[in-house]
Amino acid sequence: MTMMTDLPGGPSLPQERRLVTAIPGPKSQELMARKRAAVAEGVGTVMPVFARRAGGGIVEDVDGNALIDFGSGIAVTSVGNSAEAVVRRASAQLAQFTHTCAMVTPYEGYVEVCEELARLTPGDHPKKSALFNSGAEAVENAVKIARYATKRQAVVVFDHGYHGRTNLTMALTSKSMPYKHGFGPFAPEIYRMPVAYPFRWLTGPENCAEEAAAQVIDQIGKQVGAQNTAAILIEPLLGEGGFIEPARGFLPRIAQFAKDNGIVFIADEIQSGFCRTGQWFACEDEGIVPDLITTAKGIAGGLPLAAVTGRAELMDAAHMGGLGGTYGGNPVACAGALGAIETMREMDLAARARRIEEIMKPRLRAMAERFPVIGEVRGRGAMLAIELVEPGTKEPAPQATAALAKACHGQGLLVLTTGTYGNVMRFLPPLVIGEDLLGEGLDILEDALSTL
Repeated sequence: MTMMTDLPGGPSLPQERRLVTAIPGPKSQELMARKRAAVAEGVGTVMPVFARRAGGGIVEDVDGNALIDFGSGIAVTSVGNSAEAVVRRASAQLAQFTHTCAMVTPYEGYVEVCEELARLTPGDHPKKSALFNSGAEAVENAVKIARYATKRQAVVVFDHGYHGRTNLTMALTSKSMPYKHGFGPFAPEIYRMPVAYPFRWLTGPENCAEEAAAQVIDQIGKQVGAQNTAAILIEPLLGEGGFIEPARGFLPRIAQFAKDNGIVFIADEIQSGFCRTGQWFACEDEGIVPDLITTAKGIAGGLPLAAVTGRAELMDAAHMGGLGGTYGGNPVACAGALGAIETMREMDLAARARRIEEIMKPRLRAMAERFPVIGEVRGRGAMLAIELVEPGTKEPAPQATAALAKACHGQGLLVLTTGTYGNVMRFLPPLVIGEDLLGEGLDILEDALSTL
């Protein structure tokens, strides 16, 4: 029996894969020609199909093909693309007003989102927030806050980290192509340190956490000076770098070093936050309470919103007018965020993420046993990945990764690649996806692997 979307009030979208044309179909090809004529070439496309409707675990294109969604708009539509509470609350706000600017005449929705963030983020200390439009803006403002509060300048970041596409966040980001290449010069006083990447740690995963933390602390002491360091910024589960889980013990030691030296510890939870990893925030996995936490992506069910949340004394450090932005905390986006949080609570989407891991990880590990091109299966919750290598080695296999993604796309499975070496396939299904679609998507992946 065909299931409809499992969020009441969403579109009447059958929850089944359907291919009626080749991928891409003729209407998508026509729109792609228009895109090439009108849109800057630098704006890339993962899958050359144009969406018409989406909900649950399905994206329907303009040709009538229904694709299984293992991407969630890069971890944005965790509650689905048309969650009832998001649509209801945002629609009601649209009917009231679209904008006044929170810095001119504020509105309750902005305050409500900040109150929810204070409740949801780790730690029982007094917290405050400021709202922005994008993850990059949130990271920029977290750095501003840390520098202002500490009266220091240096910011420590990590190999394989990704933090955005603005000038400062490009400097913070590790990977050159496509994010940084040709766009410099970049902001100064950024220092990059090794991260505890178990699969690629030279002396083996068992030594990774201790050795990596020792290297970081030593290098900060020698190259930067703890007394000069305003902030240490890290993704608790690294996203664009390849869904890298730092070896257990690494993050707590770095967080403790920051605390001992008056350094602001910033957790970038833009991709990993809001139930994605099976907890509200990935840093909870090792009991880390960051001084500041940046969020975006999954916060508002697809509407543009981002936040910096942190210790009240840090958030209050900057002078009046030092934080803000014309559209930051837009009222419609705030309404969407309240709807997304309502959905996460009512459906217990953190538990749904853990259930997705229970289904996907054993299947992926079985594929790794069968296909030596898979070097590692990793991730938590519904933030999972496979790293592809030349069989029998750890040499990255980006061509195989691209070919695998293309084969999946052709069979109606929307998947994304990532990784510093372009050799990681990541899986970010909506947390509301049906288990039948999960299984079918994994079948497609396994079939594609068998044809490589």
